[in-house]
Amino acid sequence: MQTQDSLVSTLTLEEVVDRYPLTVAADTSLLEAIDLMDITRGRSCLLSDVNSPSNELFKCETRASCVLVLQGERLIGIFTERDIVRFTAAGIDFEGVKVADVMTQPVITLHQSQCQDIFAILFLFRRYQIRHLPIVSDGDRLVAVVTPESIRQVLRPANFLKLRRVSDVMTREIIHASINASVMVLVRCMAKFCVSCVVITTADDEDSVRPVGIVTERDIVQFLSLKLDLTNVLAGDVMSTPLFLLNPDDSLWTAHQEMQRRHVRRLVVSWNWGRELGIVTQTSLLKVFDPMEMYGVIETLQRRIDELEAEKERYLPSSHTKPKPQEAVGNL
Repeated sequence: MQTQDSLVSTLTLEEVVDRYPLTVAADTSLLEAIDLMDITRGRSCLLSDVNSPSNELFKCETRASCVLVLQGERLIGIFTERDIVRFTAAGIDFEGVKVADVMTQPVITLHQSQCQDIFAILFLFRRYQIRHLPIVSDGDRLVAVVTPESIRQVLRPANFLKLRRVSDVMTREIIHASINASVMVLVRCMAKFCVSCVVITTADDEDSVRPVGIVTERDIVQFLSLKLDLTNVLAGDVMSTPLFLLNPDDSLWTAHQEMQRRHVRRLVVSWNWGRELGIVTQTSLLKVFDPMEMYGVIETLQRRIDELEAEKERYLPSSHTKPKPQEAVGNL
């Protein structure tokens, strides 16, 4: 039986890091940084084609979810999609603003010499509630960056993911809005509730909401890059649709496969004929590999094995009660 330990520790650091993250100088304008984040770029990480029997590897393309701010070769700040949403909701005019004016500093980083295994990275994600972890060398020189997305993209086909359900990790308290809500309303909802997306819904004949689309932080970056007027653009006009809906009983491996196939970072969960909604994200997907939970699961499995062994001992006759061959013959 594979444990979580073996499933995750088989991932090497080289596989999960992005050695070519998007970087900018401190005096870069914020509008230019947003445009750069919206540009699709190639990545060096490798994806396993889950449907390919030969398990061939291929390169993927993605948009950067953050910019890392450098002064020379030294990392001095970070600016993320969530920051963009937060400042947009606050009504800040980005014209004339430099990245250095709004970047987060100091940056939570991991020194290259401390990168012993993936568990250290997962621990920092959980402890600091972050989604980007720069790897640095001496003198805070940027080496690479790790994200939940870069880890999820190279997860091995894992029996453990097949055994766990979407309901184990999904978030039930989701934020949803009408198709007639403006995108600015969605932005303010994301900022207020610190969420990365808003599910777009319509009301059915029984006044129950039905999910029909989704708008994410990444979409907001794209809308700003396109210079859209977020106050006058409606959610129904720009949402991603149709939705692929998971069921709470689906395995986490199914969720992982669909994220891979659709190049998304979150999926909507729907049950009870659409009356109940949830969200599963790549961050929540990685929670099953949290070290503390891992040890708890292993202890639970070990206790169950001990119980089964004890039960077997009770029901199977012991060796000293078995009749000897000659005694058995004599009783015929």
